[in-house]
Amino acid sequence: MRNCLKKGFRPAAVLVVAVLMCSLGGCSDSESGWLKGRAFTMNAYSNTGELTLTSHAEKIGLDGNVTTDSRYYGIGTNGSVSSGSTDSLSSVITVTLDGRELDSCGDTLIFTEDGLEPVKDFAADALKSQDTEKTTGTGSTSQLLNRYKDSFAKKHVVVIKSQMGTPIEVFNGDSIKWDIDDNLPKTTRLMVDGKTLYIHRANFQILDKDSLQ
Repeated sequence: MRNCLKKGFRPAAVLVVAVLMCSLGGCSDSESGWLKGRAFTMNAYSNTGELTLTSHAEKIGLDGNVTTDSRYYGIGTNGSVSSGSTDSLSSVITVTLDGRELDSCGDTLIFTEDGLEPVKDFAADALKSQDTEKTTGTGSTSQLLNRYKDSFAKKHVVVIKSQMGTPIEVFNGDSIKWDIDDNLPKTTRLMVDGKTLYIHRANFQILDKDSLQ
């Protein structure tokens, strides 16, 4: 999380790096950094799984930010000072929602394409189950999934978890695939029966419904 607090962000440095990446073939088109799909609902979650923000937009961009760090290497034999700088990708991302910008650092973000619905009430029950497990030692994600088994009408289940392991959203589909888009920082794209689901800074599992006891 230290990168969240880094100072010295320089727009000019970002521009130089972006131009350099494009010149090396790293930019495919003007749509890089934009989510592919019609319209999305964005949900933001804390590390422990609490929902902190919800927003909807028809066009969403997701871009990383570059920081420049100064380096001091010491004094040479001739008395000259040796120093330099390095560029690195910050943990801060910029989300563009229909032209409105939001900077985020560390939160889990889930972007759900319109028409794709999570399993109703699962997230709320997961938080309750977590609290029960802390106080009584009983209750678990697997037990909760098993209780929902009859409501999973399709073959596969994808469980999205917060960075501390709390299930926050669950989807059910006959076809679930995933891939990584290099233009989107720390983000995985899942396709659930043809609908797109992007998850940023989140853990996930894809299970066969029949594997649930």
